[in-house]
Order: sequence, then C-alpha cells, then structure tokens
Amino acid sequence: MSEGALPAGGVRLGTATGRAVVLATVLGSGMTMLDATVVNVALRTIGAELDASLAQLQWTSNGYLLSLSSLILLGGALGDRFGRRRVFVVGTTWFALASLLCGLAPSAEVLIGARVLQGVGAALLTPGSLAIIQAVFTPDDRARAIGAWSGLGGLASAIGPFVGGGLVQYADWRWIFLVNLPLAALTVAVARRVPETLDPQAPRSPDLLGAACTVLALGGLTYALIRWGGTAAPWALVVAVLAGASYVVDERRSAHPMLPLGIFAERTFGAANAMTLVVYAALGAVLFFLVLQLQTVSGYGALEAGVATLPVTLCMLLLASRGGALGARTGPRFPMTVGPLVMAGGTLLLLGVGAQVDYWTEVLPGLTLFGLGLALLVAPLTATVLAAVPDAHAGLASGVNNAVARAGSLLAVAALPLVVGLGGEEYADPAALDAAYGSAMVVCAALLAAGGVLSWLTIPARTPGGDPPGQNSSANNS
Repeated sequence: MSEGALPAGGVRLGTATGRAVVLATVLGSGMTMLDATVVNVALRTIGAELDASLAQLQWTSNGYLLSLSSLILLGGALGDRFGRRRVFVVGTTWFALASLLCGLAPSAEVLIGARVLQGVGAALLTPGSLAIIQAVFTPDDRARAIGAWSGLGGLASAIGPFVGGGLVQYADWRWIFLVNLPLAALTVAVARRVPETLDPQAPRSPDLLGAACTVLALGGLTYALIRWGGTAAPWALVVAVLAGASYVVDERRSAHPMLPLGIFAERTFGAANAMTLVVYAALGAVLFFLVLQLQTVSGYGALEAGVATLPVTLCMLLLASRGGALGARTGPRFPMTVGPLVMAGGTLLLLGVGAQVDYWTEVLPGLTLFGLGLALLVAPLTATVLAAVPDAHAGLASGVNNAVARAGSLLAVAALPLVVGLGGEEYADPAALDAAYGSAMVVCAALLAAGGVLSWLTIPARTPGGDPPGQNSSANNS
C-alpha cells in the first residue's frame, strides 16, 4: 500500500472527504466532457478563421477522441499501478498544458496536433475519476456518488455548446480551450484532499504494445473513413485491420495484458459496453450535426446555437441522479431500455430543424425528450458496468466503458458525413448540409432504438447477486 493510501470503501458521501472526492472527480472528468462537446459550436468559426476543410474540422473533433479512446485503458492501468489520485493529477496538468497549446494554435494542423495531446491528458485523468469513486466510498454510498458524478459530469458535456457559443460570439474561439487552465488548477487543488487508492496486484510494467496497436487500429480506421475515396484510405484500412489483429494476439499472449479479454466473459459487462458503443455513436453525431445545422442552415449565431441545447443541460442537472436512484430500485434493464428509445424519439422530432425553424415547436420538444432519455440512461449504465466486475478492476472497467463511448462518437463523426454524402467544403453550403442533416438524424434515431432493444435483450433485470448497480460488495482495492 502506497503512502497515503486508505482501505477501499472507507469514506462516506456526506463527509468533508466524500464531498472533496465528488468535487475533484466531477471537475476533472467534467472538464474533459466539456471539451469533447464545446468544440462543436466553434467548428464553423474555426473553419473560417483557419481556412479548414471539413476533413480538418472532423480531425479537430476526432483527434481528441482518438487519443482519448485509444489510451484510456492505459490510463486506467497506470492509475491502478501507481495510484489513481496521482495519475489523475498528472493527467489534469497535462490536459491544461495541451489546452494552452490549442488556444495558441496558428493553423488547423497545429490545432489538430494539440487536440491529440489534449486527448492524452484526458486518457490519464478520466478513468481515474470514476475508479476513485468506486474505490473510496462505502458500498452503501457508491450508487448515490456515481449518480452525482454522472449527473454533474453529464451536465458539463451538455453545457459545452452553451459555454462555447458565448465564448465564440463575445470573446474568441480560443477561449474555449484557455478556460481549462483555471478549471484544472482548481481540480488539482481539491484533489489534494482525495485519498490515494491503487491495486496491489496490478502489473509493474504497462502494456505499451497493446496501447500502440489500439492507436493504430482506431487511427487507421478513422483516417480511412474521413478520407474515403483517397489513395491512402485503403492502406489506412489495412493498417487498422493488422493493428487490430495484433492487439488481440498481444492481449492473449501477454502475461500482463492491458485488457484481459476474459473480462468480457461476464455477459452483463459485454452487453453494457456494446450498448454504450451504439448509443454514444448516436449521441456524438446528433450534437455534431445539430449545432452545424442551426448555424449554417437556420442562421443561428454561435451563442444562439449553444443556448438552443439548454434543455439537455437542464434535464441532466435535475434528473440524472433520479435516473440513478430509479436504476437502483428497478434494476438496470428498464432505464437502459427506455432511455435510448426516448432519445430516439427526441432525435426524430429534430428532423424539423431547417431554414425557417421555430425553436419552440421544432427544437425545444426534441431536445427536451432527448435530454430526458439521456438523464434516465447515464447513471444506471455507468453503475451496471462497474457492478459487473470485481472492485479491484474498477480502473480497467471504467477505462473500457469510457473508451467504448469515445470510440463510438469518434467513428460516428468520421463515418456519418460519408454515409449521408457530405464532404469537402459542403458543411458551409446550407442546401448541401440541410439535405445531409435529415438523413443523419434518421440514422442516429435508428442507432438509439437499436441500443434500447439491445439492452432489453441482454441486460439483466437485476445485477448479479441482486444488488443495485454500484453496490458490488467485493471491495478489495487498496
């Protein structure tokens, strides 16, 4: 046990230490969620100022998601090995420095590179935030702590377009990155009161080969989707396939794999992550296309486009913790089925967003319904993933689920413009974007509905042993 480490499950939610744990983890993970969405509302302005193509705008979003989703398992493993609080603080500091580089970027190419570095920092701090909660709180308080973390963290994701719109319209798009510096400083200060936890059985050497294969596999696939039709796209696809196969071989042969494939033998864990991939692919694509549609076709300014998404923010703020409580009472199947179906209905209502849009009848109802479904889903999904594995694998489990969620958004933003026929400079053409937008919303609704059906068919009515999600009793971290 490292210096400052405490036995797992020794902190109550209502104590000063418990409040510090929730605040630090919400600030850290919320900062990364904010950055994953805040960029969407600034993409049009960034494209105009830096003379960026649609592919470069996709990479501005996807460069961050690529490094985050590729390296988040490594970040979780490092936290388990060297201390979750320690790696969390290192990741927060790295994220702040990369944000500074983003804010100073003189070209699209530099911005994309800085966004990749931002994702590395996020990969270090994101899995640690949830693993810290799972490790330090008593079993009776974990569900409520996870609900608070999910709701407030989800709020950061939802509020991103609102904050980004205000900064873009009244300051400068560069401030959407520079605002991370004071947030990171506050996070590090609060984290000093967080108990240290680690896994004494974690391997001493990280699986760097597995991490490299993950980067090449996701990076190659993303490049092939964005540059489909180009001469290099087939070669990128070949690299992705070879890297993916090498990853599987490495994980099977390694004495200390980054991702023991046997973890997916737990049916609930595999099913919840499959559902996460589908739902978060749709979530990322809906936000990407809706904000562009509001600005390019409907004529909204950056702030107006951000304010338009306020219903999602309010739903997450007011109802996410209730969604966690509902999941604890009913079991995960109900909210994980109904949530995506409600989100699908909200997405179909957004089909009316066009050149002559009426916010109150064509935007507000769809976003409100979408937010209600999201609030119902988030906490039960997170708690179910963690409850499906022993507490000693909390860092790994949270890393897998976060990687899957980010990979879903990454692949959707890369592939969906291709699927709906949008490319080149067409994102700035109202007629071309309007035609593509309708098709994109239908695809997203279908993905969300598929996620709901998948949950109904594969997620158990109760978690193993009958415990509510988030109250797995095998607390053997230290």
